[in-house]
Amino acid sequence: METRAIAKYVRISPTKVRKVAEAIKGKSVEDALSVLGFVPQRPARILGKVIRSALANAEQMGNIDVDDLSISRIVVDEGPSLKRFRPRAMGRAGRIIKRTSHITVTLAEKENKGK
Repeated sequence: METRAIAKYVRISPTKVRKVAEAIKGKSVEDALSVLGFVPQRPARILGKVIRSALANAEQMGNIDVDDLSISRIVVDEGPSLKRFRPRAMGRAGRIIKRTSHITVTLAEKENKGK
C-alpha cells in the first residue's frame, strides 16, 4: 500500500531541493527524518514537513504499518516562476526569476525478504 503527500508552490528552487532529496531517496522514514535533522540546507526542513505529512496520511488510512514505511519516490517538479525586475546601470532593468517547486513524496511498505 502506498501513501503520498504533495507540497505545491514552495518558494525554493527545484535544483536545491533535488540535491537534498537524493540523500534520502529509498531510506526508511525514521532514517530519512534523522538525516534531514542534521542537514544544514533549507530544503531539509521543507522535505521533513512533506514526509511527516505523508506519514500522517498513512496513519489515517489505518491498514498500513507505519513502522515499515520507506520512501519509494521523491519527485521535485518546477512550479511557476515569479518574474521581478531590478534596476541596473544606465536606465536598464535586469530580470530576476524567483523559482517555485512542487514536491511529491510517496511512501510504501518495505517488502520483508526474510519471509
